[in-house]
Amino acid sequence: MELSKETALIETILYLEGEPLDEAALGRISGLSHDVVKQTLENLAGRYAADDCGLELSHIGGGVMISPKKVYWENLRMQYGKKNDSRLSRAAMETLAIIAYSQPVTRAEVEAIRGVQADNMIRLLLDKNLIREMGKKDIPGKPAQYGTTREFLKIFRLGSIADLPKLDESEAERFELNSES
Repeated sequence: MELSKETALIETILYLEGEPLDEAALGRISGLSHDVVKQTLENLAGRYAADDCGLELSHIGGGVMISPKKVYWENLRMQYGKKNDSRLSRAAMETLAIIAYSQPVTRAEVEAIRGVQADNMIRLLLDKNLIREMGKKDIPGKPAQYGTTREFLKIFRLGSIADLPKLDESEAERFELNSES
């Protein structure tokens, strides 16, 4: 089944939305059945796999979106990327890494791992929508617990948090929290 017009419709929706959409959302917007949406995404993936195409379907946070192929994006990021959003200080990146690998995690736990105060970095990462409050820890004072957002997945081009690079044993120990925390 070719579905050329349906494929073009789904491609147009993905282009206009500019955010990851799951198959159910694509079906609602397009009026197409789940099976047809699934086939059109396969058609697009096949078309974008060609060497003469600079785009790909990226699976991000349970959705799919059109994005530049990684090989081209690395060279074009400075010109077309969100310049201010993508530039984080070393301290902000370190705090973000701790949250990503240790989530859900409290501010005090981040500070115990980093060895320095984390209020400003957490506030910055919240403002940039890279982390969010995920609830309260069931300990005295009920401190907020933080985790990464869908925007984090989008910026770092991850399908899910499970796609984070694996840490070796010495790196992993750094992100472990004391059981007494």
